[in-house]
Amino acid sequence: MREDNNTEYKREYTPDIKKEVIAFANSDGGVIYVGRDDEGNPYPLPDIDETLTQITNSIRDSILPDVTMFVGYEANENGIAITVREGTHKPYFLPEKGLKPSGVYVRQGASSVPASFEQIREMIKLTDGDRFEAARSLTQELTFSAAAEEFSRCGVEFGESQMRTLGIIGADGLYTNLGLLLSDQCAHTIKFAVFNGTKKGEFKTRKEIDGSVLRQMRSAFDFLSLSNNLAATFSGLDRIEQYDYPEEVVREAMLNAIIHRDYAFSGSIIVNLYDDRMEFISLGGLMPGLQTEDLFLGISQPRNEKLANVFYRLKHIEAYGTGLRRIMQYYEDFDKKPEIEATHGAFMLSLPNMNHARPLITKRQQKPQHKAILEYLQSHPFITNEIVQELLSVKQTRAYAIIREMINEGMISKNGSGKEDNKYVLTE
Repeated sequence: MREDNNTEYKREYTPDIKKEVIAFANSDGGVIYVGRDDEGNPYPLPDIDETLTQITNSIRDSILPDVTMFVGYEANENGIAITVREGTHKPYFLPEKGLKPSGVYVRQGASSVPASFEQIREMIKLTDGDRFEAARSLTQELTFSAAAEEFSRCGVEFGESQMRTLGIIGADGLYTNLGLLLSDQCAHTIKFAVFNGTKKGEFKTRKEIDGSVLRQMRSAFDFLSLSNNLAATFSGLDRIEQYDYPEEVVREAMLNAIIHRDYAFSGSIIVNLYDDRMEFISLGGLMPGLQTEDLFLGISQPRNEKLANVFYRLKHIEAYGTGLRRIMQYYEDFDKKPEIEATHGAFMLSLPNMNHARPLITKRQQKPQHKAILEYLQSHPFITNEIVQELLSVKQTRAYAIIREMINEGMISKNGSGKEDNKYVLTE
């Protein structure tokens, strides 16, 4: 009898036996015979009971997740047989090594060998399903200083009990990928690029933010706030100030990118700032069954439901599916609207710069005198100061003031220049 894919011989107990148990549990199962030489011949154990105790303690205390329910023992005068069945919660590993090749073993012929990262990921996927955030994190040495600070700032408790409830710690006591995203060790980042002009070309500045996604959220909003310029216009004697982008719009767009991106991919969230727009690009297209039109109806199917729940608990989002609708409401009175582009693997939300977009003139905004002039221009190619005086029954100085108001608000513009060319037309 020789060792093979399902058979292993050990002359005596050694700590390495737990590696063989892990390999069989992660593969098709097998039997470890303790008290036999490499050829399968009996090799007497000095104390079978003591050896059995050492083996059971080692397997119970040195393997995660708990594998004992898949392990059986049979001891007699010829030695000890350890029967290991294939486990249902792969990958099994050495906790001091973690979920990496040095801690995870599989059976390969007559040997137990370190598993590759690809094999480890595949075992996790088969056991935990396709939900990235619910799967076990490959990194278990996690810290949560940024998350604890954010939870404290929001008045929400953040202890082990809450971490289990939220899904940061799984039922097996191990950190999940949700825990990885919230941890200080999160490897995903947000990259910012500020360009001169309206096309990719000369950079003004670049920035990359890493760490917990909760820290990224705060740092990203701070950076975008610094890039959100305040512009002033005049309506008559009134000074009107307006940011390029309302704070609520920037906040919602940033949260949408963080919460709904596909973290199964290692790429970063990209935020591009141009003179006329701001783009948020994240990995992961629309969830199956959804169209871009559905998003504006408030229909939501979160890709990362547990992550969304964390942001909801912290009151950073009000309800699923309402963010894009709120963004659109801010642009109701502008000629340019936010645009969405979605492919199979990426999602982009483009926000127009409000100080570059032109306000729409609605009936609600129109003063009666403005309305009369606009209605006149609907059926005439131009209007003059004299026509305004006659149309509104006002004097020359008042007619001129009304015309200046409408020019400042973008309703009409002067056709030509010079004192004698006193014609005004609808703004294109």
